[in-house]
Amino acid sequence: MPCFRHPCATAVTLVLLMLVGSVRANDVTNITDLFRAGQQTEAMAKLDTLLGDRSERPDLRFLKGTLLVETRRTDEALLVFQQLTEEFPELPEPYNNLAALYAARGEFEKARMALDGALRANPGFAMAHQNLGDVYAQLARLSYQRALKIEPGNAAIPPKLLLLRELTEPSTHKPTP
Repeated sequence: MPCFRHPCATAVTLVLLMLVGSVRANDVTNITDLFRAGQQTEAMAKLDTLLGDRSERPDLRFLKGTLLVETRRTDEALLVFQQLTEEFPELPEPYNNLAALYAARGEFEKARMALDGALRANPGFAMAHQNLGDVYAQLARLSYQRALKIEPGNAAIPPKLLLLRELTEPSTHKPTP
């Protein structure tokens, strides 16, 4: 599994503050604080109240998708991020989160397509470029594995697979300072 980077796992608050429009930062902070304090039900209820019928609010919907991921409700999160990419194609973050969810499922071609959308929305989105590199590494690994099954005696493939394994599998040891 790649070391995939996405706002769900790293800079949720930072990304949300970039997305937050007219919702006060206090509301978002309050919801995330409730969530982090283990009060997920209360946080989601408060978020749903803020969302109300304002489906045009990508910032709140993005937060909802993020919280759904953190509560392991990935099918619901996929739907939220997919709808955001369709309704707000100019926002790269929902594409990136969608790609991370696809990659976690091993659906690397779908992840690649989502990251292409993120980069169309913002060609300077470094996280999406990095994630796209991870996806291409996974796709290469899968291709080499298929080639090795077809031609088991091909000596050129195992070193490439080893290199890709080093790139795509999490490190089991800590780096030396």
